[in-house]
Order: sequence, then structure tokens, then C-alpha cells
Amino acid sequence: MAAPEDDMFSLCVDPTKVSSCVEVRFIDKIKGKGLFAKKAIKKGDTIFIERPLVSAQFLWNSLYKYKACEFCLRALETAEDNARRLSGIPDLSLPHPELCKVHPELHQACPQCQVMYCSNECRQAAADQYHRALCLGSSQEDPNHPISKLKDAWRSMHYPPETSSIMLMARMVATVKQAQDKGHWQKLFSQFSSRAANEEEEIAHKLLGEKFQGQLNLLRTLFTTALYDDHLNRWFTPEGFRSLFSLVGTNGQGIGTSSLSQWVHACDALALTSQQREQLDSFIDQLYKDVEKETGDFLNCEGSGLFLLQSACNHSCIPNAAASFPSNNFLLHLSALSDISPGEEIGISYLDCCQRDRSRHSRHKILRDNYLFICSCPKCVSQMDELDLTSDEEEEEEEEEEGGGRGG
Repeated sequence: MAAPEDDMFSLCVDPTKVSSCVEVRFIDKIKGKGLFAKKAIKKGDTIFIERPLVSAQFLWNSLYKYKACEFCLRALETAEDNARRLSGIPDLSLPHPELCKVHPELHQACPQCQVMYCSNECRQAAADQYHRALCLGSSQEDPNHPISKLKDAWRSMHYPPETSSIMLMARMVATVKQAQDKGHWQKLFSQFSSRAANEEEEIAHKLLGEKFQGQLNLLRTLFTTALYDDHLNRWFTPEGFRSLFSLVGTNGQGIGTSSLSQWVHACDALALTSQQREQLDSFIDQLYKDVEKETGDFLNCEGSGLFLLQSACNHSCIPNAAASFPSNNFLLHLSALSDISPGEEIGISYLDCCQRDRSRHSRHKILRDNYLFICSCPKCVSQMDELDLTSDEEEEEEEEEEGGGRGG
């Protein structure tokens, strides 16, 4: 059965408007639900803006001093401070500092544990939803606290580049713990796609590596010690914990925020003379070269979240929509990449642009290895019967480029 419409749209910025534009339908037992247009959507239109049920910054990302709001993941460093840290140039000055949208004077700390928020509104929202159940108070730096042990265990098992966080699961538990209507939240979490037992094991293997079974048991023990609640006892059983782990691994949507990136976009919109534009572009180009040399590809505050409506979007190798985070926080904007007709399914891509240009076999291998499904989008179906005389050579070349293929 498809999820009730009022649940699926409940976290959108304008639920009434969104529900008049799109609908969730059950497709079949293999694809599950999908998102479909109810009326014409034009290329470039924002289809919806949605906040997550829960979100969390990645633990290594936080440890490496990428400062983000504990609730909405907004970057807390000013663009200049961010640029100085990423480039390794401590006296760097950015032109047009007024374009930075970070306001340190509004930042607030939890009075008990001192974790930081971008505003009093976020601090209060976190406290109301889950933080009271997770706040470590004066034990924030105590390595022997059960939650600290859980975090350390996760970091030791899941190195960068990160794709998930045990704290997303912890916030799910804490949210239900604090809720007056516990059944309502459990119902919302149950809307996300579930997997068969063998698929859940594959997801755990993908996230944790070859020693996943022992690591999963250790995580469950630490998770239970830190967070056990009678109302959620099934989440702490071996089967229930594996399902919870699979839910987060399958449905978690990556979130990236950056005060520097936001500043660069603001610079792009400035009305400048050609000479001023050339100078500013040259400065920005050199800055990114310095950042790449010092920091590599890890530019953003990164985390993941569970988005109800976005989770209804299936993968397509020719996507007509894409998710982004232009507000520099956890608000997901789903935008149309092409005109979408009434009744047409809205699809996003789990692959990047380069991966989408590869052969059908290669795309299927990436999707199977990382997302545990075989794509049946129009592009893949149309290519299925085509004779590709170079496919074998392409596959060998692609695997050589990847260094012999992807690991677990």
C-alpha cells in the first residue's frame, strides 16, 4: 500500500501546493512506490522543498572540524574562516565579505553539552524533537560514555568517504523516546522502503566491509547500552537492528552545506565590469586550486537525512529531477531538469554524470553493487535489445579506470 498522502507531504514547506502538483503511487512489488506529476512541470521549476524527519552530520566530518548546526546542518564557519581552513592560508581575505550569509552572533550552544546551533530556533527544535534524550551534558568529552563509545566504534568501522552515520539511527530512537505520540513517529519511519533479510545483510556488508557481521553485533550491543527503550524493543533485536541499519543505508539522502560555496554563488550574481569579473573569477579559481592542494575533495559539511517525499523518487539513468541544498541547510529542493508531463514519473539519478554516460552493463553493476537493484528505467529498457559490439571492451576499460572494480 502507498503511504497516506498527509504523511508523505507533512514535512514539505507548502504541503497543500505540493500535493496539488505531485502524487505518490504504488507501482509494483519490485519498485514499490513512485512519485508522479499531477500537472505539467516546467524545466527549472522547484517541485517541492522538504525538511528531513531526522538528519545528522557524519562523524568523521565533524571530527575534522567541519562545523555545522547540530539540527539543520547549516555551515557555522564564515566563508572567510572556511576558506582559510580549507586552503591552509591563515591570513586569507575574501573580497565582498558582506556576501557571506553566516551570522555567528546568532549561534547558540546547548547549555548542558555545548554542541552548537545556528540559531535559538534550531537549538529549541532539536531539544523538542530528540536532543534531550541524547544530550551528554558534562560527559560530552568523556570517552567512556555509552554514546561516545558508540560513535568511536562507528568511526573505526566506517572511514571517509562517509555515506551514513549511526547517529541518524540514534536520533530516530531519541525522537520516538521524546514523542508524546510515539506511534505517529514509528508510523512515519515505517514509510521508508524495507528490504528482505538477505538484502539487509548485503547493505550491512556494503557499509561495514568484510567483517560486517561481527561489527554489526558490536554496534547493536553498544546501541542497546546507550539508547534502549521498551517502546522500541524490536529495534534492538538482531533482526530489528539489522532492518534499522538497512533502512538508513537504503534511504539516507546525502546533505552537503558550505558557506564558501554559498559565497561563491553570491559572487556569481554580482553586477560587475568585465575587468572586475575577470579579477574576481581569477581569485576564486586560485582559491579552489589552493583548497584542492590542501584539502582535496572534502569541501563541505556533510551528513545525511531521511526525507519522506523524496524517498518516493525512484532512480532513472535519464533523470528529470535532481535534489540540491541551496539554502545551505538540510532543506532539500527537488527541481525539474526537463519539462515533466502530467502522469509522468519523477525520477532522480543515484549516479553522477560520468557514471550515467557509461554502458548499460557498467551502470547496472554500480547500481547493483551499491544500491542492490537492477535499473529498468526507459534508457536501460531501450538499450536492452540493442547490439553493443564494444560493450565487453568498455566494461574492461571502465573496471581498469576504477582500479579493478569497487570494493565492499
